[in-house]
Amino acid sequence: MAKVYASMAGNVWKIVVNVGDTVEEGQDVVILESMKMEIPISAEESGTVAKLLVQEGDFVNEGDVLAELE
Repeated sequence: MAKVYASMAGNVWKIVVNVGDTVEEGQDVVILESMKMEIPISAEESGTVAKLLVQEGDFVNEGDVLAELE
């Protein structure tokens, strides 16, 4: 199972996929907001979104798991 990790600390501004969606490597999964900047977090490999571990508005730290792909 592949995981999508936060590359930096910030607030989850927008989740752009749903559970069950198929994503390609490099496709944006979550957009973080930090210091007034939007930081897209993309899947490092292709797969199907099995679980979203955050909600919009949540604060995450660098290295936190945002989603799981199968």
